[in-house]
Amino acid sequence: MLPIVSVVGKSKVGKTTLLERLVAELKRRGYRVATVKHDIHSFEIDQPGKDSWRHAQAGSDAVVISSPEKIALIKKVDHDSSLEEIRWLLGYDFDIVLAEGFKRGKAPKIEVYRKAAATELLCSPSELMAVATDESLGLGVPEYALDDAAGLADLIQRKCLARHEEEEVSLLVNGTPVPLNPFVKGIMAKTLLGMVSALKGVDEVRGLDIFLRRPQQASED
Repeated sequence: MLPIVSVVGKSKVGKTTLLERLVAELKRRGYRVATVKHDIHSFEIDQPGKDSWRHAQAGSDAVVISSPEKIALIKKVDHDSSLEEIRWLLGYDFDIVLAEGFKRGKAPKIEVYRKAAATELLCSPSELMAVATDESLGLGVPEYALDDAAGLADLIQRKCLARHEEEEVSLLVNGTPVPLNPFVKGIMAKTLLGMVSALKGVDEVRGLDIFLRRPQQASED
C-alpha cells in the first residue's frame, strides 16, 4: 500500500520547514512524493468570480480545474477525510505521501519538537516513528536534529519505502476503506488479474481500478 508518513507537532515548531526538507531529500533520491496538508478550518483555493468558483456557487458537488500542467479537484464532503481516503484520491503515481498534521490518523508519525515553542510532545512515544528535536528527550524514540532531513529520509526508506515493493490490494465500499486479510487480498488479486489479463488489448497490468455503482433503491412507503 502507498506509504504515508505524518509530520506532526504543536504550532510554530517548524513542521512545514521539516516537511519541505524531507520532500527535497526524497526527491533527490529519486522518489515520487505527494504531500497533504490538514486544515481544521474551512478553506478556499479558488477566487470569487472565476469560472470554477461560479460552478461551485451554482451547486456543483465537485469541480475539477484542468490544464496541460496541473489538475485540481474541489469536492464537497460531509466529514473530515482520513488519510486512507485521501490516498485513494491521489492514485498510484507516487512512492510516498508526506502529510502535515493528521495527529489522530494511523500513519507513522514524526513529531517536530522545539524547546522554545512547546513544553511537551503532542503524541505519546508509542505513536511516534521518530522525533525531530533541538534537545534530547530520552523517550526511547529515535531522535534527529531539526535539520537532519537526510537521517529522517534514511529512516523512512528503511521503515516505509522498503515495504512498498509488495503487491497492493485495497478496497473501498461506499467511500470507506475496508480492511482485508492476506487470504482475501490474494484471492481478489488472482481473480481480477486473471479476468482482466484475458481481455483484448490488455498487456501488462501495473495497476487496476474497478468502479461499481448500484442503482439507488426506491424507498417503500
